Amino acid sequence: MSVVRFGVSFEKKVLDALDEYVLENKFSNRSQALRQLVNKHIVEKKWLCNNWVAGTVTLVYDHHRRDIANHLGEIQLQFTEEILSVQRFTLNEHNSMEVIALNGISARLTKLADELISLKGIQHGKLTMSRFD
Repeated sequence: MSVVRFGVSFEKKVLDALDEYVLENKFSNRSQALRQLVNKHIVEKKWLCNNWVAGTVTLVYDHHRRDIANHLGEIQLQFTEEILSVQRFTLNEHNSMEVIALNGISARLTKLADELISLKGIQHGKLTMSRFD
């Protein structure tokens, strides 16, 4: 992959926001930050187009909560073609984290994530999707 240099003009306010983004995310330079932002936009656009993507759903929940494991399992059984693996980690005496690796059409992954995250007892949930070519 070759690198092409080009000039960009920004208003001062936008440039200041970009520099803040570079610092907050510990990028080595503006180019790296812009590359990440463009890739993020491409991925999000790909999600909307229902293309094939890879991803994860991360869930944090109280594993003592009644029937939560059963409900998680019931939902996951509906998405066996999309689920590559499921890992559960015990965080402390009450909380677990589950990471579900996924591969499939973005709409199906989003549907799965929405169903899991909306379960009663889920403290935090996040879907992350990435493009691959």
